[in-house]
Amino acid sequence: MAKVYFYYSAMNAGKSTVLLQSSHNYRERGLRTLLFTPAIDTRHGTGRIESRIGLAADATPLTAGDDLLARVRDEHAATPVACVLIDEAQFLTERQVWQLGDIADTLKIPVLCYGLRTDFQGRLFPGSAALLAIADDLTELKTICQCGRKATMNLRIDAHGRGVREGAQVEIGGNDRYIAMCRRHFKEALAGQLIVSAPPRPSA
Repeated sequence: MAKVYFYYSAMNAGKSTVLLQSSHNYRERGLRTLLFTPAIDTRHGTGRIESRIGLAADATPLTAGDDLLARVRDEHAATPVACVLIDEAQFLTERQVWQLGDIADTLKIPVLCYGLRTDFQGRLFPGSAALLAIADDLTELKTICQCGRKATMNLRIDAHGRGVREGAQVEIGGNDRYIAMCRRHFKEALAGQLIVSAPPRPSA
């Protein structure tokens, strides 16, 4: 039976790397995959998934109004699809998450979703909340805080390395705007007791 899988983590845990490797594993065996990514994430260009270690692939950009079931059904009718992979799945709507369930249940195609669990205020994203509720398999991808403990929170920082407490839930950014932290240091940063700096980018 096909399933919906949700791989969640804090920032910089290698979600895109795992997604791209999973797609490669299918394609290496001659099986077709469909990759989707939110249209609002244009850090690498629209419809582009890139990992921090250099892997990359083109993907179909998604908006909140897109019907995923209809899209995948049409693609599958033209050429069979072996797996659907969703990057930045926290930005899905609840309706789209249920459509992913329909893809697994009616089209019998496995769906692999990768995304953040919570935002910079420690609140669930709508897409993540729906996936935590209905996905068949939940897997945490782990990364570490600057102290070496497991990071579970996503701290948004300003240009001076201070934790940001207020703002829109969605603000696209990378290492210059977000730091993965353990809960203790996340709370200290929001209380102004800790100033952080973005991790250095790997050299080319």
